[in-house]
Amino acid sequence: MLPNLVTLLALCAGLTAIRMGVEGRFELAVGAIVFAAILDGIDGRVARLLKSQSDFGSQLDSLADFVNFGVAPGMVLYFWRLEELGSFGWIVALVFAICGALRLARFNAALSGEPPPAWQGDFFVGVPAPAGALTVLLPLSLWQIGLPVPPEAAILVAFFTVAIGLLMVSRLPTYSGKRIGAAIPREAVLPVLVICVGLIALIVSYTFWVLSVGALAYLAHLPWALRKHEMRREAHARERAEEGETEK
Repeated sequence: MLPNLVTLLALCAGLTAIRMGVEGRFELAVGAIVFAAILDGIDGRVARLLKSQSDFGSQLDSLADFVNFGVAPGMVLYFWRLEELGSFGWIVALVFAICGALRLARFNAALSGEPPPAWQGDFFVGVPAPAGALTVLLPLSLWQIGLPVPPEAAILVAFFTVAIGLLMVSRLPTYSGKRIGAAIPREAVLPVLVICVGLIALIVSYTFWVLSVGALAYLAHLPWALRKHEMRREAHARERAEEGETEK
């Protein structure tokens, strides 16, 4: 039950973000989406730790991700700026939500297919839903730290929203980071704990600065991730070729 309770708590956070967007409390709306993203990173690890993975939990997690990282960010952006564009702004919000649904459906379908090579575990196909949700909120985060994003800039927000949605359903390889911290040396435990506490303090104290810098850094990493993916793919192809020659 515990992993599913964490997932349901994340879903409540996503739904609360929509409510905060309707009420115009955008700071709380973004905070709720960030909270949902943190919980999304926890529930799967809790399930693996307790050895309580289940098909029900996987399906519930996907449905929660669709609401939290597809519907909620699109709705928040709509009530913030896209509403200025009328029906076109609503279409943009719909497109982002649909891209989130398609990205999650493709991810679930890949789980039931043939396992990919081990090296591909370091990469996602396309921008993952939580990263897409936090990145698409970049204009709102910049507005919160004082950069001018007037209603007249709604069309730019719309194009940015569609671009992030397309990155979510693209075949662009992105770095997953799942294996970071999988094995921490004993002598590094205390420094890592201090760094984690510092990061949490920064997120709490300077939420929108951290989100803005993080979103820009994530977008900047995409060309690097593509290059690393191609290097790993070529190395894997060479290894397969050498193994074939050895067998002959």
